[in-house]
Amino acid sequence: MLTDDRLIYLVFTAQQKLRTYLKNALDMEEIRVTPAQTGILFLLKRREGQSMTELSQLLSIDNSTITGLIDRLEKSGFVSRKVSPTDRRIFHIYLTTQGMKEINRAKTVIRRVNEEIKTGFSEQEIESFKKVLNSFFEKFNEGK
Repeated sequence: MLTDDRLIYLVFTAQQKLRTYLKNALDMEEIRVTPAQTGILFLLKRREGQSMTELSQLLSIDNSTITGLIDRLEKSGFVSRKVSPTDRRIFHIYLTTQGMKEINRAKTVIRRVNEEIKTGFSEQEIESFKKVLNSFFEKFNEGK
């Protein structure tokens, strides 16, 4: 068995393959949000009214990217944005009824894909993998 120790390449490649697989799974169920958009909707479901900057920080994506994602979600009717009562430069983002329905549908698919990913691995292997991933988060958050 060939081994590849190019960790950056392996992580990025795995991420891209997972994103494509998840996008296809969502498409098969006629779910209209993308994997990136689901992250925003899940965060808003947990706590509505977050600012675009807060969402950007929580998802580790830049402000221009979050703006584009919010624009598309708003155009699709899944979120609404309201100007902050204390600072007109800040917008707070809210789930619409349609957005709540869409994220609940997406949640089912995402749970299924999450279980599919685990197939063929022991519980110990999964726990070790989670430990490695969490150590990445800790290591690379030190610089922030």
